[in-house]
Amino acid sequence: MSGGLPVGAGSTEGLRKEWARLLGGNHGGAVHPRVVDSLVDRTAELLDRARRARPFDPVPARQAGALLVDAHFTDPEVLARAVEILHRQPAADGVGPMLSGAFAAGWAAALRERTLREQEAIRLAADTARHGVERALRESEARFRALFESAAIGIGIGDVEGNILAVNKAIGEIFGVGTEDMAGRRVGDLVHPEDTPGVWEAYGDLISGKREYFQVDKPYYRRDGEVVWTHLTVSLIRDADGVPKYQVAMLEDITDRYRLQERLRHQATHDPLTGLPNRAAFFERLERLFEEPEPGARFGLCYVDLDGFKVVNDSLGHDMGDQLLTAVASRLDAALTPLGHMVARLGGDEFVVLLENCRGEQEAVAAAKTVLAALAKPVIVGDHKLAVGASVGVLERRVATTTPGAAVRAADLTLYRAKEAGRGRWTLFDPKENARAVSRYAVSVRMPSALDRGEFFIDYQPLVNLADGSLAAVEALVRWRHPQLGVLGPEEFVGTAEETGLIMPLGRWVLEQACGQAADWVRRFGDRAPQLNVNLAVRQARNAGLVADLDRILRASGLQPGKLQLEITESTVVGPEDEALKSLHGLVDLGVSLAVDDFGTGWSNLAYLRDLPVSGLKIAGSFVGDLHDPAKDTHLGWRIVSGLVSLAHTLGLTVTAEGVENRADAERLRLMGCDWAQGWHFGRPVRPGEIARRIAEANLSETVDLAE
Repeated sequence: MSGGLPVGAGSTEGLRKEWARLLGGNHGGAVHPRVVDSLVDRTAELLDRARRARPFDPVPARQAGALLVDAHFTDPEVLARAVEILHRQPAADGVGPMLSGAFAAGWAAALRERTLREQEAIRLAADTARHGVERALRESEARFRALFESAAIGIGIGDVEGNILAVNKAIGEIFGVGTEDMAGRRVGDLVHPEDTPGVWEAYGDLISGKREYFQVDKPYYRRDGEVVWTHLTVSLIRDADGVPKYQVAMLEDITDRYRLQERLRHQATHDPLTGLPNRAAFFERLERLFEEPEPGARFGLCYVDLDGFKVVNDSLGHDMGDQLLTAVASRLDAALTPLGHMVARLGGDEFVVLLENCRGEQEAVAAAKTVLAALAKPVIVGDHKLAVGASVGVLERRVATTTPGAAVRAADLTLYRAKEAGRGRWTLFDPKENARAVSRYAVSVRMPSALDRGEFFIDYQPLVNLADGSLAAVEALVRWRHPQLGVLGPEEFVGTAEETGLIMPLGRWVLEQACGQAADWVRRFGDRAPQLNVNLAVRQARNAGLVADLDRILRASGLQPGKLQLEITESTVVGPEDEALKSLHGLVDLGVSLAVDDFGTGWSNLAYLRDLPVSGLKIAGSFVGDLHDPAKDTHLGWRIVSGLVSLAHTLGLTVTAEGVENRADAERLRLMGCDWAQGWHFGRPVRPGEIARRIAEANLSETVDLAE
């Protein structure tokens, strides 16, 4: 072998000896020593290759597990001992659990494949027996009976009324009863509380003849009350006329495999020191909240960091520190889990509390106070009485207003504000403070070179025509794939980019990329291609070279000016004599249209609106969002929105409502005359390919309608 898995001081020989003792034992069949030697060499080589790969490659470890099954080492005890051996091998970077997990997965998959082949052979034998009755009834029955009785897999036969007619010895062993005890019972008696409704729906379809077979992993109770997990395959047997006659069930006992998988799954999702859910489990649960949220759904985060933990670690040692973390985790779990909140350890002395379906800031703050109260009393560790406090960053938001990554970053930054304020306290998330903190850090450290590094990209959010539901336009929204902070939205860096002047090269890049993409859609879909909307920063609008820049970009991309609308904010023009008006008129002269973004949030003089060369307004999403705030006057809110729509139409402008999240709001906006709408109800910002797919599907649908 060229290399081996380290054992003890690094020798491969230790693993080979343990492996040889394991595989040379009596596990159901004799294997020639040469075969064992070859198998040990090959599997050790594969495991070593998997361990050394960076990043970790599970494929060789899975192959090693499969080789054992191919060599007939299928006793679950072999797998359990093999996993123990692998767990004892030293491995860096946390590779050990992944190595043993991949090996076990390969062993289980190979055993499953082998079992399925046996099941298929049994099914084919049963089918052959049924079809060959007239030709060789006695011979066929004898073969089937021999197979039925001697099969290692449990087999049961029942009628379509659910009565069990016969079972073989193996199925009796699975249930811990004699074969005679099973005959006469009903299939419906074998329900287990962990059965999903889908199991019995599939069974009902089978005995009614709607399906021929189904497979599922299903638990049963043994006679002694223990639970046995099985892989169940149920097939339907029809008579010569195709009428359902019998059902044949085949059960493989997978209890050991199931428990091993559960143990490995628990290890992968729980912190080994405290037993709390780990970072991976927390993010999985958090991201699940964002998959298909209900309108108005809210959540809360309490980001917890212990005060003074480093002093304990440094002065009393890591073992004492670990005991302190375990005690803290136990207190937090006991105080918050009964309230329905998830407590997880993110690493070090950082914990997080997740509040699903949060009812508002008060509930999130109450959870933070519970954290501080749980840690108020000293923790007894050995002979030491340790006073431990914590600082808590509290975030409570509507799901629709953020992302998992942004939420955790915001809670983390809020935590550090709590520490800066004196520790031992909670601090509530402040959007303005958070945006400033993220922007300052991101811009100062990375943004100047981020464009050259290719870290920016553009997503596109649909704008829909409310009259017919068609895709009218898309808004280009720049994103920053920051290497440390993850994906940042424009609200987290554009403000600071404007302050530093970096908005100029960034804005030019956005226009170049978005216009090129829009021109590509026009080439592919013609008039069906949507209008492109791009936000124009104040500095860009005040730049004397803007018109020439945009003219060059349009010519280079091939995009017709009429397909581009630039969105400006209220602060772009501060009066009728503002120099920015010249640039705006120059843009319109090119053939580009303009719209006022976030209209209604800050215009101090509506007379300016009459003098601007704009053709559309976008009603700020806060107006629509406030319509669902129980603390706000909903009736007054709708009257304000209706007034804004009427004002815009009086000025001859089209109106787009932002922040539309449900069908009811969209319909009400349509009835009051709003032209377009934008929001999660119509689609989140997506990659260009998804927009192309949506255009193509709309074209196909209309083609079908015309054909009909």
